[in-house]
Amino acid sequence: MATRTAEAEWKGDLKAGRGTVKLGSGAFEGQYSFASRFEEGKGTNPEELIGAAHAGCFSMAFSGGLAAAGHVPDSVHTTAKVTVDKVGDGFGITKIALDVQASIPGIDNETFQKFAEDAKKNCPVSKALAAVSEITMNARLI
Repeated sequence: MATRTAEAEWKGDLKAGRGTVKLGSGAFEGQYSFASRFEEGKGTNPEELIGAAHAGCFSMAFSGGLAAAGHVPDSVHTTAKVTVDKVGDGFGITKIALDVQASIPGIDNETFQKFAEDAKKNCPVSKALAAVSEITMNARLI
């Protein structure tokens, strides 16, 4: 199996410092800061990258499960909203909300929801994020 690489560098103190993150594939490199993470500053942040990973993993797992059962999706679009809050003396990811819209010919809503829940529970990123106390999902057929 594959091993993926990403890197980050931070310079300075927590509030005034600046950092960069870079994917090993070269597909993304971006700046981050205290303001982009905990306020509304310009740049990316670790939680945004976790959200992208979760949305991508879920969409693939959902599509794979559906297709294996003969329900090949036309499309699956997932948005992940990752909430970071003050927890004790530090910060923690307290919630991830997945919003899913999918076009799947010939599937009923009960079957659709069953496969969505399975993907939410079993995609590798969901498993890695099991410590997050609340992961919700709103899945809709379109």
